[in-house]
Amino acid sequence: MRHMLWAAVAVMAVIGCAGPRKVEVRPLHAPAGTSATVSQQLEQGNRLLTQEDWVGARQIYLDTIQADPTLAEAHYNLALVLDKLGDKADARKHYVAAANLAPGNKVIWDAPPLRKYDSELGLSKKSWMDANPK
Repeated sequence: MRHMLWAAVAVMAVIGCAGPRKVEVRPLHAPAGTSATVSQQLEQGNRLLTQEDWVGARQIYLDTIQADPTLAEAHYNLALVLDKLGDKADARKHYVAAANLAPGNKVIWDAPPLRKYDSELGLSKKSWMDANPK
């Protein structure tokens, strides 16, 4: 009986130490050909995002989008931040904007944050594959 108690305590300690996994948020970088100023802004936002300064990152990404509204990576990164801030409606808009601006970007289209809106947006991997054959 005593051994079973210690075994139970050991199992609980291992489970407790493991705890819930923190999902790592990985921002995207500007593609080649993006202006140096816009690339630097995006990287500044990425640094703030990795430091979990959600409010600061949001502002930098908004500034980046104002400088280059067609930069899908800025929309995607802003959506990540908005999700963290609990602004799901705006996050959804920017995930969709990123996907529309970069229809061939597999990282954006396959990203779990965008996938969670599939049913609401009518997106599907099949429709993406149909629109982007190899």
